[in-house]
Amino acid sequence: MRRLFPVTEETVARAPGGAVNDGGPSGGAGAADREWSLAELAAAYAYPERANERRETWLRANMVSTLDGAAQHDGRSQPISCASDMRIFGTLRALADVVLVGAETVRREGYRPARARAEFAAARESAGQGEAAAIAIVSASLELDYSLPLFTSPLVPTLVLTGAAAAPDRVAAAEKAGARVVVAGDGMGVDPARAVQALAGLGHTRLLAEGGPRLLGQLVAAGVLDELCLTISPMLTAGDAQRISGGPSIPVPRRFELVSLLEEDGFLFSRYRRS
Repeated sequence: MRRLFPVTEETVARAPGGAVNDGGPSGGAGAADREWSLAELAAAYAYPERANERRETWLRANMVSTLDGAAQHDGRSQPISCASDMRIFGTLRALADVVLVGAETVRREGYRPARARAEFAAARESAGQGEAAAIAIVSASLELDYSLPLFTSPLVPTLVLTGAAAAPDRVAAAEKAGARVVVAGDGMGVDPARAVQALAGLGHTRLLAEGGPRLLGQLVAAGVLDELCLTISPMLTAGDAQRISGGPSIPVPRRFELVSLLEEDGFLFSRYRRS
């Protein structure tokens, strides 16, 4: 069953692969059973409008979780995902300036560069964006496989965020592979707040974090996460898989508010923003 969940007077959620109001994004009588267009998805997941000429940085994360809290199955998120989840995944990438991802996730998920998509070309050009989002890898050790397409064939140079104490020879290897190394921490690791500032300094203000759990936990603990797009998969996995956010707990849980909720075939596509 496909359902519509109105969340606020301004926000009406519709299933990305199912029921959509004939009246358009604002709703209306006479629901039609059709797939959401990419343009409608892009409008629904648009980054907040800037309040002035200077665009403020906005960091959203996109994650998937089973009913029992697993963010992965056999070390990967794909088995707990679905086709509509991947459409939203692609849309979020198409809206972003840069995709932030941990080095371990790059290794586990076989990460590839973001690709240019004709459906979003005009919107990206109008927003002053390049043809595709850059991938920014967070890595303290810089132990990366430079034979991956992320380094051999990206549309835009891959960024590598690391600390000031990173081994010089590994920094040199990353740069030789064509990556742009960005220092965002005083020690070996990356400071999340400095990472956001560094990316903004490069003109990247629409930020998208895709995990993994350790990176998301660091962003939460640092208080820099503005929005979470969470797909809830109607699956149970048991086992000892990580949940979407890991690492040390914070003193007081942070409250986010529900912005929209979509449903298709038992999958829930939720959006929460910082209260």
